[in-house]
Amino acid sequence: MEVLGYLNFNKELFSLSNITNPIVEDYIRELLPQHEGLLKEMELYAIEHGVPIVHKEVAALLKVLTQAKQAKRVLEVGTAIAYSTLIFSYAMGEEGHVTTIERNEKMVEQAKANIESAGKKDAIRLLQGDAEDILKFLEGSYDIIFLDGAKGQYTDFLVDCLHLLKPGGLLISDNILFKGMTATDQLVMRRKRTIVNRLRDYLEYICHHPQLTTSIIPIGDGLALSYKNQEEAK
Repeated sequence: MEVLGYLNFNKELFSLSNITNPIVEDYIRELLPQHEGLLKEMELYAIEHGVPIVHKEVAALLKVLTQAKQAKRVLEVGTAIAYSTLIFSYAMGEEGHVTTIERNEKMVEQAKANIESAGKKDAIRLLQGDAEDILKFLEGSYDIIFLDGAKGQYTDFLVDCLHLLKPGGLLISDNILFKGMTATDQLVMRRKRTIVNRLRDYLEYICHHPQLTTSIIPIGDGLALSYKNQEEAK
């Protein structure tokens, strides 16, 4: 597929005009360098099969945050085909390690194949199952935790995520504006009402949590960055 055709198809599939001015969005996406090799193949696969992956501008931000934080351990909830998993792994370099959780069996198989193709089997641990259960049994601590799983469960994940996140670490929550629906009832589809209400509750919680300093960034489908600024209360 030619680059122009890819960009047009990508724009149609992932249009986010309810969050960002489409002109600005197009400019940013065309300005950022194109991925090559496996990551580009994964982008095309995601379009062809309707698999949600992080948007180009979000992927770029994840790289910057990972490198600026000099992160060595990342926890991801929601692997899908391991696109963002590899973004983190590449950004950390040889010494980094990603633990990622995915409950969909078909996604797990595709993710495993992509991780193997990237030569990252030793740098990435893929756990299959429900994140709410798995998080309770993880050990160690993480520099970055990336929430990109079931949007209605973010609040359910939070206690365990805060326990696993290092002081000074980053909690990154994706799709937080949910095509603008989180911001206004005028955009809410009836069948998405429960998810939207839960996302609103989650945002309210992390914006006022005593351990977190949170910023909400209107790029992609909305991203919340939360800095863990103190140890958990004893």
